[in-house]
Amino acid sequence: MSSESRKAKAAEIRRLLAEEGASVAENTRGFNDGRYESVAGLDDYEELKAEARAIKEDAIERLPELIAQVRESVEANGGTVYLADDAADANRYVAEVVEDRDAETVVKSKSMTTEEIEVNEHLEARGAEVWETDLGEFVLQVADDAPSHIVAPAIHKSREGIADLFDAHFELDEPLETAEELTRFAREYLGERIEEAEVGMTGANFVAAESGTLALVTSEGNARKTIQATDTHVAVAGVEKLIPSVADLQPFVELIGRSGTGQDITSYVSLFTPPVDSPTVDFEDDETPLSEAGSDDREFHLVLVDNGRTAMREDDQLRETLYCIRCSACANSCANFQSVGGHAFGGETYSGGIATGWEAGVEGLDTAAEFNDLCTGCSRCVNQCPVRIDIPWINTVVRDRINRGEGGEEIGDGEFDWLVEGLTPDEEPGGLSLQKRFFGNFETVAKIGSALAPASNWLADAPPVRWAMERVLGIDRRRELPEFRSQTLVDWFEARGGSRVSPSAAEREAVLYPDLYTNHVQVERGKAAVRVLEALGVGVRVPEVASSGRAPLSQGMIATAERRAEEVAPALLDHIQTGRDVVVIEPSDLAMFEREYEKFLDGERRAALADGSYEVLEYVYGLLGEEGAGDADALTAGGGAEVAYHSHCQQRTLDLEPYTTAVLEAAGYDVVTSDVECCGMAGSFGYKSEYYELSVAVGEQLRDQFTAPDAADRLVVASGTSCLEQLDSLLGRPTRHPVQLLDPAR
Repeated sequence: MSSESRKAKAAEIRRLLAEEGASVAENTRGFNDGRYESVAGLDDYEELKAEARAIKEDAIERLPELIAQVRESVEANGGTVYLADDAADANRYVAEVVEDRDAETVVKSKSMTTEEIEVNEHLEARGAEVWETDLGEFVLQVADDAPSHIVAPAIHKSREGIADLFDAHFELDEPLETAEELTRFAREYLGERIEEAEVGMTGANFVAAESGTLALVTSEGNARKTIQATDTHVAVAGVEKLIPSVADLQPFVELIGRSGTGQDITSYVSLFTPPVDSPTVDFEDDETPLSEAGSDDREFHLVLVDNGRTAMREDDQLRETLYCIRCSACANSCANFQSVGGHAFGGETYSGGIATGWEAGVEGLDTAAEFNDLCTGCSRCVNQCPVRIDIPWINTVVRDRINRGEGGEEIGDGEFDWLVEGLTPDEEPGGLSLQKRFFGNFETVAKIGSALAPASNWLADAPPVRWAMERVLGIDRRRELPEFRSQTLVDWFEARGGSRVSPSAAEREAVLYPDLYTNHVQVERGKAAVRVLEALGVGVRVPEVASSGRAPLSQGMIATAERRAEEVAPALLDHIQTGRDVVVIEPSDLAMFEREYEKFLDGERRAALADGSYEVLEYVYGLLGEEGAGDADALTAGGGAEVAYHSHCQQRTLDLEPYTTAVLEAAGYDVVTSDVECCGMAGSFGYKSEYYELSVAVGEQLRDQFTAPDAADRLVVASGTSCLEQLDSLLGRPTRHPVQLLDPAR
C-alpha cells in the first residue's frame, strides 16, 4: 500500500468514525451485551454450539446429496428448484419467472443472497418495480445506500437521520419524528406495495432437504406477508443453507437470535413447506387470519445459488465459511467493527469477521483485500460464533493469499532481504508489502535493535527517521516506539548465573518462555516473573528460543509462522518431556501454542505443548492452590493497594482472566477489572498510520473506564504488551504487568 493509499484509507476511517461511528457502536454493543445476557440463561450453550457445528459439517459434506433430495421434495409439492451457477444465472432465472407472471411489482423480505447477486438492480433494469419490505432495507433503498450489517442493515443510521430522509423523499403532510411514527409510515406505505405485488421474494435462513421446508427467522414478519400476499413466491438461498431435516433446526433456533441480537428467540420463526395451493391473506387488516382460499395457479421457485460455494467447499481453508448462519455475532463482538461498521469492515455484500471468507469466495481476493486487515486476529469472535468457526484463521489464510500477489501490491522478490531472514519467493513471495515484511519479521528488527541499543532507540526516534518510517513503512509518527534493551532477558538470566533455586531444592521446574517483547523490550516483567516463580520454590530456566510466529502470522505470513512453530516446538517439548513446565508471559504466544499450532504441528506434538504450557498468573494460581493462601506470603503483599486491571483479548478467549484477579486479590490487592473487552492496539495494528485513529477510537472506551472516579487513582495493570502500550498512550500514567506487582524485589 502506497503512502497515498494509506492516507486515503485513514481519511475514510475518520469519516466513518465521525458520521456513523456513534450509531454503529451503540447498536452493536447493545447486541453484544444482549448476547451475553441471553446465552447466560442456557445451561447447554456449548452443547448447542457443538450440535449446530456437527449438523453444518455433515450438511456441507453431503451437499450434492442434499441438493438432489430437496429438488425431489419441492417438486413433489408442486414447486420448482433451480440450481444457479453464479449471480448472472440466478438473476436470469428470477427475471424469467417475473416476466412469465407479467409482474410489474416484486416485494422482498431481507436476503443477503439477493444482495450478493444484486437481483434488485437486474429486475429494475428489465422494467420491474422492486420493494424491500423490511424497515432497515427499505430505509437503505430510499437512501440508495448499502447495508452495513448482516442482521441490522441500517445500523449506521440514527433515528433523526431516517426522519430527515423520509421527510425529504416522501410528500408528507407533516414531518415524522418518533420511531413509532417512522415505523407506522413505513408499514402503511409498504403494505400498499405488498398488496400490489404479483411476486414475493424471500431468502431462507435454512432449507430442510428432507421436506423442502424453508425456515425464515425475522424480526418484523414481513417475510410472511411477502409469501402469502402474492401468487408467486421465489426463495433465493445459497446452497450452504441446506440442512438434512426440520428436526435439525432445533439448535439453530436456540442460537441464532441470541447470537445476533441478544434475543432469546427471534420475533418470527416461520416454517414454510410450499405447495402450490398455499393460502393467501387479506392485508387490509394485519389481524385478519389466513383465509382458506388458495390460488389455482400459485407458483413456488427455490433458487439455490452456487456462485463460488462449490469451490469454497473444496477449499480446505475456506470450507468453514459455509458453516456460517449469518447471525452477525462476529461483527457485534469485534471492537473494530463496533467503531466503523460494515462500510469499512465489509465488502460488496458481507461484513464483519466472517466477511473475508465470503467475499474471497464469491467475489475474489481483490474485494477481500480492501478490508481484510481490519481483522486483527484478536480471537474475540471465536467463542461467540454459534458454529465455532475459526474466523481469525480464515482471515489469516486470505491475507496470506493476498500477500502472494493475487490482488495485493507487487514488490520485487529479493528486495529488503535484511528484513526477511533469507525467505525464498516460494515461502513469502513478492506480493508481500514492505510494511508487512517489517512487522512480520519483527524478531529480526528486535535483535538488531537490542544489539545496537541505546543508539538504535535514539536513531529510530529522530524526526527524519520517523518521517521516513511513516512514509515507507506506514508507522504512524504519533505512536511511541518500543525501546529496545541492550541486555535481553536471556542475557540477564545468564549473567546472574541462572536460577537461584537449584534443581535439587526445586519443588517444580519451569521454562520461562522469552517471548519477543519480554526478551527485547519489556525485560523487567521477565525478571519479575523469574523472581516470583523462584519465591514459590520453582527452579527456572530461560533458554534462547525463537519467537512463536505470532508476528508473521498476524501479517498473513503463514509459511514463516509455520517455520517458527517447527523451531519452537522441539526446543520446548524437550523440556516438557523431562518434566518441566512451560510458563508464558505474553497471552498471544500462549494462544499460538494452544490454538494456532494446531495448524502447523501434528496432533501429538501440539497437544503436548498445549498441555504443558501455562500463562504466568495461571501458573502462579496453581502453585498457590485454590485457597490462594499460605505461599502467597512469599510474594509482595498488596496491603490493600488499589489496582485497575485489563485483560488481554486472547487471554479472555482462553478463559484465563480469573486466575490473574484471584492471585492479585490473594496477594492483598484491591482489584477493579475492566469490562471493556479490547484496548484497540492489537499488536502492529495500532502502529499503522491508516488505522491509528481507529485504534485510538477503540481504546477510548477503556480510557473512559480507567479515568472514571472509581479507577482514576488506581495503578493500571494489564496482561498483554499491546494493552500496556495502548494504556500508556491513552492514560499518560504508569502501567505494569500483573506479575510485577508480585515481585519480591519490588
